[in-house]
Amino acid sequence: MSSVVRNSALVPVPATERPFGLRDHASLWLSLGVGLLVIQVGSFLVPAMGTREAFAAIVFGSILGAGLLAWTAKIGCDSGLSSAGLMHATYGSAFARLPIVLNIVQLIGWTTFELVVMRDGLVAILRDLGWIAPAPAAGAASAQALQIAAPWSLPPAAIVATLAFGALLLVLANGSMVTLVRRFVSRFGLPLVLISLAWLTWQFAGLAAMKGWNELWSRPGDGGMSLLGAVDLVIAMPISWLPLVADFSRHGRDGRGALAGTWIGYAIANAWCYTLGVLVALSAPTTDLVTALLLAQGGLVALGLILVDELDNAYGDVYSGAVASHSLAPRRSVRGWGMALAVLCTVLALMLPMHGLEPFLLLLSSVFVPLCGVILGRLGGLRDVAGRVGAARVEWVAVAIWFGGVALFHLLPRWTTDFGSALPTLAATFLIARLTRR
Repeated sequence: MSSVVRNSALVPVPATERPFGLRDHASLWLSLGVGLLVIQVGSFLVPAMGTREAFAAIVFGSILGAGLLAWTAKIGCDSGLSSAGLMHATYGSAFARLPIVLNIVQLIGWTTFELVVMRDGLVAILRDLGWIAPAPAAGAASAQALQIAAPWSLPPAAIVATLAFGALLLVLANGSMVTLVRRFVSRFGLPLVLISLAWLTWQFAGLAAMKGWNELWSRPGDGGMSLLGAVDLVIAMPISWLPLVADFSRHGRDGRGALAGTWIGYAIANAWCYTLGVLVALSAPTTDLVTALLLAQGGLVALGLILVDELDNAYGDVYSGAVASHSLAPRRSVRGWGMALAVLCTVLALMLPMHGLEPFLLLLSSVFVPLCGVILGRLGGLRDVAGRVGAARVEWVAVAIWFGGVALFHLLPRWTTDFGSALPTLAATFLIARLTRR
């Protein structure tokens, strides 16, 4: 007689396995909210819009985006379900496999992208120290050319760096997520990252002050981005974490702590990194972010600390991908899936032109904005969310709202660029899902 395999992703986490309090949630999401990609996106706000409008969009968008993330975290904590479990409760046990598979694909892609970003950053640091030869001139020297090349034609330093970060990711995947958050992120990783962010902010604020605060503050934009369009860009980062947040918040002791901790932690990180991106764009002599950071006094150390923190972003993607994979194939444990995904992403980082694939990853991410809008509309405020898992094979109304939301997301830019896509799509799918909820 075959034994029944327990699918831990689709059942609530036991109370004995829920140690996270408000401080743990805040530390985790403050750490996960920091990244080179966030700083880079922040630099896109100027000169497309004025400095005052850019900071207004950063504050409003960070509070709003982190609030949406925190609400989803509360649903995950109250129910004890993973993100895959929330998809089952919303879309039905049979149909939920489609968004779960799409989520796994995007998580593999973003983990690979993180490995490439860390590799390129480390290689840049080693070149700045003079420990390896400078990159050759012309097109063959560009980062993109190096990534498109076959792995055996990559510079030896890039191969070693990729394998080193992949090995670290494998070690983390083999450990306990709860232990990592409570013992490393909260106590050691986060303070070092905050020190590096504070130092870089001080340096680039000083450079901006040399150009004159009054002049920079009153500087108009070139009209390339509206205020609502900028808010849409700011909330893009917290929204990208919506399909993952429940995998961590389900380990929280109470929903209020998950809500407050996630909201406070991520809002601070998002606003800080976007603000730093604006300061870099206003004051740095180059548009290349890594080069600009290295040019700052003490920038090499600060960049190194940020790259260390970037590793927990990659781990967050791998862990969530492992939970989602376990929900589909529970015979392999979450830890086993995590190690397998870490190895796969390391191989892909050596093989794929990740910067060339970034638009595809952004396109794939767009399907999760309406997906999460429907989840919030259907599950927000319900007392027995876990009881909905397995209640239906396909929730056709929820599926129709999701498909309609994906279409709306891609049609909106054809009609107008003043409002962005994410926020209107999220609002529309949430309202329709709430109004049609039984």
